[in-house]
Amino acid sequence: MKRSDLTDFEVEEQGFKLRIRRNAGHLPAVLAVPTATPASPVLTAGPTQSSATHPADGAGTAGTAGLAGRAGSTVNADEAGYIFIKSPMVGTFYRSASPESPPFAEVGAKVVENTVVCIIEAMKIMNEIQAEVKGTIVEVLVESGQPVEYGQRLFKVKQP
Repeated sequence: MKRSDLTDFEVEEQGFKLRIRRNAGHLPAVLAVPTATPASPVLTAGPTQSSATHPADGAGTAGTAGLAGRAGSTVNADEAGYIFIKSPMVGTFYRSASPESPPFAEVGAKVVENTVVCIIEAMKIMNEIQAEVKGTIVEVLVESGQPVEYGQRLFKVKQP
């Protein structure tokens, strides 16, 4: 991207959207966001295939309200009115940009679709994860610095 002076790159294929953005003087931001979830799971070759075949927490199911696969989940009776922000990748979960910085999202915080709620480090790249839902954070489900899997629930959100 530096050699060609590109600052943004976006590609979408088979329900998966990848956007890479470079800001001069900052770390590169890479956002991998699944788009509309297909009715039947689509498995691709690669490191996420094994976790995609075991949707223990509803990772491979169609989302409520037609949201991207990250936020969708199977809804139990005690989960009605709640949605989960899920990890779009395997990596290390961080609640803040640095140990000295405040968390991106606290319990009680109101979020909208483009609110950054955490960072997931994958292959030495810090990926800002956006909420992609509207609501209020009611529970943080992962501790900062812990490894996360694709589709793992990160935040529980009460919908308005």
